[in-house]
Amino acid sequence: MAQTQLFWDSTYEIVLALMEKYPEANLESLGLEELNRRIVSLPGFADDPAWVNDAILKGILRDWYEEIGV
Repeated sequence: MAQTQLFWDSTYEIVLALMEKYPEANLESLGLEELNRRIVSLPGFADDPAWVNDAILKGILRDWYEEIGV
């Protein structure tokens, strides 16, 4: 199976990849800088890391919360 490329606008796919790589992540203590580091280190991340902003990161974090049902 080919690996999916991840871009900043594919937030749901990023969340799924984060959940797989970090199943025990404590979202309460996860800051935006650490979230950014984790995202750009994901296998398949293909976007420009400089294009991120706080709104994108907060949206990904919100979606992650919703996906795990916190």
